Amino acid sequence: MQTLDGDVVVVTGASRGLGREMALRLSAEGARVVLLARNAEDLRAVAEEGSGETLPVPTDVTDAAAVERAVERTMDAYGRIDTLVNNAGIGLLTLHDTGKPLAEVTESEWEHILSVNLTGVFLCTRAVLPAMVEQGRGNVVNISSGAGRHAVPGWAPYVTTKWGLEGLTRTVALEYEADGVNVNALDPGGRVDTRFWDHLPDEERREIRRPDVMNEAAVLLSAQGPDGVTGESMPAEAWEERLSD
Repeated sequence: MQTLDGDVVVVTGASRGLGREMALRLSAEGARVVLLARNAEDLRAVAEEGSGETLPVPTDVTDAAAVERAVERTMDAYGRIDTLVNNAGIGLLTLHDTGKPLAEVTESEWEHILSVNLTGVFLCTRAVLPAMVEQGRGNVVNISSGAGRHAVPGWAPYVTTKWGLEGLTRTVALEYEADGVNVNALDPGGRVDTRFWDHLPDEERREIRRPDVMNEAAVLLSAQGPDGVTGESMPAEAWEERLSD
């Protein structure tokens, strides 16, 4: 397995939760980590905590122009992009601490969740692919969910985006495999102790997973070379078993 020393890794949704944890671990592994999220103050706090070189770039992943500017800034600073971790995501739980049946979902809620969870992945991936193709290698790691494989009542917008993300992952993997770009999906394999699940009662939080649950898998996926596994979707533990051999 390659190391991440000197690699440039862009992490979206890096200001908190799973994104923060992965960004800090990637930094500790020697990567130069570009931190994307909307809140500049939160990003600076993560950047200061990182053990390696970090570049906080406040960015709304639903804004195509802002995403392009973030990629341009990354290329100006480092001249390459080795991995993109598409982690930014929201759901009805993020907005309201509860789900709701489809007939009660508003158009603005639906569009907002799809914009962040799916359009944001499209915009960020589209923006980094030319650099990856030019250098002949790259990794795109899309953060998915068990809801990308199973229906969950009350979560229609979120489930729809994660099922869409699974299809997008496989399609882009096929399109860019010959260019040395691996595109895979990673999920935590269960509920994680982040603000997304703050609403859960104590009895349901006993089995909740730590927010660093995907760190090792994220490192392994980011370290893949151009002949790596691509077009696959697995929980963190399965990825660790697959790539640690």
